[in-house]
Amino acid sequence: MEKALQNKWVLLITLAITWGSVFILIKKSLLVFDPYEIGAVRMVISGIVLVKFALPALRKMSKSTLLWVAVAGFFGNFFPTFLFPMAQTHVSSAMAGILNVLVPIFVLLFGFLFFGIKSRTIQVVGAVFGFLGAAMLVYFSGTTNEGTQFWYALLIVLATACFGLSALIVKYKLDHVPSLQLSSSAITLWMVPSFIALLFTNFFKGFESNSETWEAMGYLIILAIWSTAICGVLYYKLIQRASPIFASTVTYLSPAVAVFWGLVDGEKFTIWYLVGGVLILISIYLIREQNKKPQPLPN
Repeated sequence: MEKALQNKWVLLITLAITWGSVFILIKKSLLVFDPYEIGAVRMVISGIVLVKFALPALRKMSKSTLLWVAVAGFFGNFFPTFLFPMAQTHVSSAMAGILNVLVPIFVLLFGFLFFGIKSRTIQVVGAVFGFLGAAMLVYFSGTTNEGTQFWYALLIVLATACFGLSALIVKYKLDHVPSLQLSSSAITLWMVPSFIALLFTNFFKGFESNSETWEAMGYLIILAIWSTAICGVLYYKLIQRASPIFASTVTYLSPAVAVFWGLVDGEKFTIWYLVGGVLILISIYLIREQNKKPQPLPN
């Protein structure tokens, strides 16, 4: 098992299946809890699971490393954990999964703007294909409900931008920190602010012990332990073993999983799923990591 998790493709597929299922779990959790409760509970539970790995690592970190870990945790864990359930109060789980495909585009954009990384033309073309595939699915699929609003969809776009920036920080500022130490430290640092945020919600006062509440709580526990805590470690490991571009292609595979769960939950299937899916597969091929790594732009 440990040897398998050293393979970047095994990591990629594991993350795609897991994160493609996140959106339906959030949707089910929203039947009982509000978005702020979902985000805060996920971070708190994840922090509790990982704190024993984080504390020894945090004590050894330099101030500079600690700062970058906090920044990576904010953009890669804390902020998006609240943005997605906020968006899904008006955006379907399938659309949320599809819009998540924008992460590699932001990796390319921020890599050029902030890290001086020149991406190959073929990668840019691949990102465009991915965006077109996602846009086509959103426009033609009919997966959205009547309450879907443009501004709520933009919250997901903002979350994908956060993921892209975090991936670059992990690769180019924190590559020396082992993935378990990095992920556990990033989440643990934001566990306390999350708990404080939870105190300002109605989670403790309004908690009702009934089957619906405990079912939703079960979804939250799965989100926190598996998708946030464990897969957070695997994602950082994938970034460090491959590249931010390759790691971000997990968001090109996860929409298929999100759409599958949407269909199971009663959403309709159209031919545009196939057309958009083909474009996304083409984008994965074009944007994939090459033997030659992107070089920094000359000063």
